[in-house]
Amino acid sequence: MKTVLFVCVENSFRSQIAEAYFNKFAPKGWQAISAGSRPAEKVHPNAVLLMREEGIDIGNKKPKALTYEMQTNADAAVIVCGSAECPVVYVKDVEEWGIPDLAKMSIEDARKIRNLIKSKVLEYIEKLKSKSV
Repeated sequence: MKTVLFVCVENSFRSQIAEAYFNKFAPKGWQAISAGSRPAEKVHPNAVLLMREEGIDIGNKKPKALTYEMQTNADAAVIVCGSAECPVVYVKDVEEWGIPDLAKMSIEDARKIRNLIKSKVLEYIEKLKSKSV
């Protein structure tokens, strides 16, 4: 099984959403995990709400700390945040998306960013499929 690692600072919003979308639409033989450099205590309630709107329940997810083992086991990584606080990852194939922090947004604005994350994940999946042909 190949693994994509989605990374941000707190692993409470953006990376959780990206992981959930990837796992819902993942190509055969792929899975996603997510982690953060300074994980929060819990997944942000708005992230749970926004994903329930999409029929995906992330209410039982817990933010995880980014570990060396996660990085060495990942086939690819996506840094979803876009600030100086974003972690550096040591994975051969890395993308940076620069997604703004949804935790500080209204639910309406966060919904737009959630939709952006979904479209980026779907594009990323297409890219992975074309690489493995």
